[in-house]
Amino acid sequence: MKTSVLLLLSALCCMACQTLRRGDLLFHLPATSNHITSVTRGQADHVAIYLGGDSVLEAIPRQGVVVSSLQEVLQREDGRYVSARVKDTDTERSISTARQWLGLPYDSVFMPGTEALYCSELVQLSYVNRQGERIFDPIAMSFHDDSGRITPYWTQFYGRLHMDVPEGEAGSNPSDIMSRKEVIIKKCIKNVRHARVYK
Repeated sequence: MKTSVLLLLSALCCMACQTLRRGDLLFHLPATSNHITSVTRGQADHVAIYLGGDSVLEAIPRQGVVVSSLQEVLQREDGRYVSARVKDTDTERSISTARQWLGLPYDSVFMPGTEALYCSELVQLSYVNRQGERIFDPIAMSFHDDSGRITPYWTQFYGRLHMDVPEGEAGSNPSDIMSRKEVIIKKCIKNVRHARVYK
């Protein structure tokens, strides 16, 4: 059974590759709301850059900015992925810029800067148009729910670090990038829940 699941995954990845173009973005939409989606206006909690073939560039906890395999990315989380194309981007320059960040640690406190990066920060700092200008301006970061109250999760998260919650600091999030007018959603790559079933 494990072999058949792996064969199915390989087939799905091949199908995904046929729908993707170098420089496309992959947005993860979790099956249920989490501490990221509950404080941002949208469904996405992760974004990665498709490099072509089976390669994806992303910033992930504990590993930082790395190149991962598409197959690994698609089976990592519950939920689904959607692919998106960025309009009027200089694809090769954007990817080249993103590759310059390889090896940096993950920015687990989501603060502006280039010593460590989180997923949407990697995209926000890398994508440029044909004039070399950044496509995605930073936004004021949100750690509050619909009532305007900073959620207990983030209060406790930053409290453990003896930091103030960086509410309103310049930053980015996957849902905001996904909602920008420059981003054209192409299609759902696959439901990834079943990719983790090996019984």
